[in-house]
Amino acid sequence: MTSLGKTETGKRRLGGAVYILPNLITTGNLFFGFFSMVRSLHGHFGWAAGAIFLAAIFDVLDGRVARLTKGTSEFGVQYDSLCDVVSFGVAPAFLMYQYGLGEMGRVGWVVCFLFMACGALRLARFNVLSAIGKASGDFTGLPIPMAAIAMASFIALMVELDLRLKTAEIAIVDWLGFLMNRGFRVNFILIFGTLLALLMVSNIIFKSHKALKFRAIRPFQLLVLLVMLVSLVAWEPEVVGFGLIFLYVLSGPISWIFGWTKLTDDGEIFDESHEDDD
Repeated sequence: MTSLGKTETGKRRLGGAVYILPNLITTGNLFFGFFSMVRSLHGHFGWAAGAIFLAAIFDVLDGRVARLTKGTSEFGVQYDSLCDVVSFGVAPAFLMYQYGLGEMGRVGWVVCFLFMACGALRLARFNVLSAIGKASGDFTGLPIPMAAIAMASFIALMVELDLRLKTAEIAIVDWLGFLMNRGFRVNFILIFGTLLALLMVSNIIFKSHKALKFRAIRPFQLLVLLVMLVSLVAWEPEVVGFGLIFLYVLSGPISWIFGWTKLTDDGEIFDESHEDDD
């Protein structure tokens, strides 16, 4: 009886740990989102952008850990979404405003709000799709973490260019001059932030890594490709990172324009027949 009780107690304790671990990782996501805002407030934009990257890593990990440990829960799903609003909606909007859009007055903070609001709408739509079992496969609209990383990677690249220029690691050349122009940077963030916001709430299809198939590539060849990609990112993380993310952002609209993918119809999500009667 005693050994059985201990076993049952052990299982309950293990179950509690399994339940807590994914949510603890999700809290790490929230922490780095908040840390990004603090760094932005003090003008440390490189740190602020890096914190958004770390939040994205924790966002990926919490889902993986929850599935591996079978510790998924409705509480975890809702908590994850709330943390994502902070880390990938509020934090990048705050970073955009502090880095340059605050100089543009009303239009600046409106674009920041648009980015944040569209991110929240994107998460709400994703939660509805998940609830009715239609969130598997490719993404409808640009995922909010990718939108946040896209903006953070551009600002991180600008911070790195400023640092290298200051330490004389690079010299201003003709093709680089426009990147050093303050007006260009602020206007790029204004336009890019608006486009990212609209892509998040669009019905354009974006490929998911879960839907990628590598059957035509041998495991060793795939390993070699991944090693080369990691080496390339390690060589110039800011340049290569922004380039890869920018290509992903463009991939959805390009696929739709050339007819490779079609717009999804999510009108049934808001069908009155799906709503509870008062």
